[in-house]
Amino acid sequence: MENITDLFSDIYLPQSGFLIYRNSSDASDCYLESFDVGQSGLPMNLHPLSDSETIQLASALDSSKSLRKSFLKPKGLMPDSVLHIDPSQNGHALWYTPARQTELFFASALGIPNGKASVPALVWKASKNELFIYALKSDLKPQLTTPVYHAPFFNLYKTGKVCMGTVDVQISDSVSLEEFISSWQRYFFQSYFSHLIDSHSPVKGNMIQLWQKQMANPKPFPLGALLKTGLTLNDLIQ
Repeated sequence: MENITDLFSDIYLPQSGFLIYRNSSDASDCYLESFDVGQSGLPMNLHPLSDSETIQLASALDSSKSLRKSFLKPKGLMPDSVLHIDPSQNGHALWYTPARQTELFFASALGIPNGKASVPALVWKASKNELFIYALKSDLKPQLTTPVYHAPFFNLYKTGKVCMGTVDVQISDSVSLEEFISSWQRYFFQSYFSHLIDSHSPVKGNMIQLWQKQMANPKPFPLGALLKTGLTLNDLIQ
């Protein structure tokens, strides 16, 4: 924690201020004046706010400007896994992860043990509030024409949108690209898989039996079980 004791002795002197006049019959009609503060501490040189002063005031109060500049900004070089970003405040990031083993958690009612299992390569698309996830049949970096498959997990809508349930998703307006990606992956894999949504099964065959076998078998995920979405990577960027 930063020690700010030395700041307690700093002296701050008033230099200027503002007066806001509001129309007594129309609350939306306001008038703003600026004044300097003299050595006696009294206001002086009262005058209408100039154009340059208005611009400076608006810039100082616009905290969203710095947030817009920092949202999804990489800390260093752009990560190789990133496929596309829209850094606007309502934007998103698109990235992929290769096939790997990862820790998975299942609701007890499914009869699937928790533990490490192999998952296929995945494509992730996330905004601050939503996550979509899809599967790939190759670890190679996907191209615009690469087909994407339904991700073989519970808690997914047919569109690929993830039902986060009771997970408390907190993505700030100033999150870096790296933190954004790691946060969403953590939210997804540390939540409990519990159910199919709208009777949509994202794999060929029985979903529960598939994951029971996967949890007992360290072999790579069986790609033949993946189902096509009819989409390509290019469709996810739109």
